[in-house]
Amino acid sequence: MEKKKVAFYTLGCKLNFSETSTIARNFQEEGFERVDFEEVADIYVINTCSVTENADKQFKQYVKKAMKLNDKAFVAAVGCYAQLKPEELAAVDGVDLVLGATEKFKITDYINDLSKNDMGEVHSCEIAEADFYVGSYSIGDRTRAFLKVQDGCDYKCTYCTIPLARGISRSDALENVLKNAKEISEQNIKEIVLTGVNIGDYGKGEFGNKKHEHTFLELVQALDQVEGIERLRISSIEPNLLKNETIEFVSKSRTFVPHFHIPLQSGSNDILKKMKRRYLREVYTERVDKIREVMPHACIGVDVIVGFPGETDEHFLETYHFLNDLDISYLHVFTYSERDNTEAALMEGVVPANVRAKRSKMLRGLSVKKRRAFYESQLGTSRTVLFESENKEGYIHGFTENYVKVKTPWNPELVNTLHDITLTKIDEDGSVRMAFSESKAEIQKSKAQQQIF
Repeated sequence: MEKKKVAFYTLGCKLNFSETSTIARNFQEEGFERVDFEEVADIYVINTCSVTENADKQFKQYVKKAMKLNDKAFVAAVGCYAQLKPEELAAVDGVDLVLGATEKFKITDYINDLSKNDMGEVHSCEIAEADFYVGSYSIGDRTRAFLKVQDGCDYKCTYCTIPLARGISRSDALENVLKNAKEISEQNIKEIVLTGVNIGDYGKGEFGNKKHEHTFLELVQALDQVEGIERLRISSIEPNLLKNETIEFVSKSRTFVPHFHIPLQSGSNDILKKMKRRYLREVYTERVDKIREVMPHACIGVDVIVGFPGETDEHFLETYHFLNDLDISYLHVFTYSERDNTEAALMEGVVPANVRAKRSKMLRGLSVKKRRAFYESQLGTSRTVLFESENKEGYIHGFTENYVKVKTPWNPELVNTLHDITLTKIDEDGSVRMAFSESKAEIQKSKAQQQIF
């Protein structure tokens, strides 16, 4: 009997990628064959995101794409948007099944037959019931793996729907994280990125309660001991939860790389208070200064939101100048969009769409300037690069430990390998050209020859 084919598409964050990968492995264990989303499949699974309005629109596009490839295919929606607005997704033409936060990991239980439904069938729990932890990691999708260590969030930021979509903060047991990390390392994957909704909160809910058995620092220290892992990278971590001890440990670590991504959201304390963020800009400055003190070459990325209700020109310029003066490496700029059931959606002082767009453009321009300055500061330095698997117009790309994007002519033998290099010049496309460092033997031979002459 021919195997049924299943295809996946992931919208949103690294955490979604890790969960899609786990769901895909569940399908494969049940005897399904995984194929690319561009191919004809019997089932299409779309893992949704609700962070921006754009992600909602993208979902409909991918349903259409699936229906075009096979109009008889069974289409399932899972993920954050599926938890927040299940009925809305179920009504999209072509959708057969919608699964919420806890149900998505049991998707194969819900697929009895693959006949199309007139209206999508919904299985979505009350979000308060999303209080247990399901571990996951991505593998085989790319040269680095995303390892989920935490889920959910107890913060009440006024613009955010994630707590409504993912439930309370809860963590994987430390021994399970270490087991997953070991499994990943045995697959010849060189880099693991730690991911979660609020990973600095790691430890909370490790045993289904709020008791802290372990901290994020202890997690990092334990992972640093796992044999076979070449690189570990911390994904986004809140400034108030990134402690000096963690920064110091990373600076001396065997495997953790000097790269931090720290959400700021606004450089104005007035706006930070309206957002109900748990720090003020002074704390952010302290974190950046501490990183620069112990790791001058570290890459520091920043999330920032423009156009939040009540953000005046003065507030925005405060953010712009704050970021301009801060020794950071790049920005991820988000244009504020109203989300149902959030406090911010009801706030006064709505910023017009054209003003939001203008502010976004200004900060994106600043990001280009910051990245260029960071790359220039790295020219002439020796780094280690991990090459990726894609041939892009005759070049292979990779990232250094401190997240400088490099390129060199395509060579399939370089895929998923680590090499010592020297950064030489910035290319027209913004990536950095490199030279392979001489091997020790060559250096010694060269030195011996110099002594002879």
